[in-house]
Amino acid sequence: MEKHIQRINELARKSKAEGLTEAEVVERDRLRKEYLINFKKNFKQQLDQIEVTDEKPTIIH
Repeated sequence: MEKHIQRINELARKSKAEGLTEAEVVERDRLRKEYLINFKKNFKQQLDQIEVTDEKPTIIH
């Protein structure tokens, strides 16, 4: 995933400096989409690990 982030940042810098080719725009969009899918999946896994309890302590779902 780190390589995805590095490449996204490279393309962002290039976009600001000189613009992107059509192929680079497609690559950037694909990488962003893959990154977001992975981020959402990991975030959901983190949220699923959270358990809320009341004072008794009874687990509340």
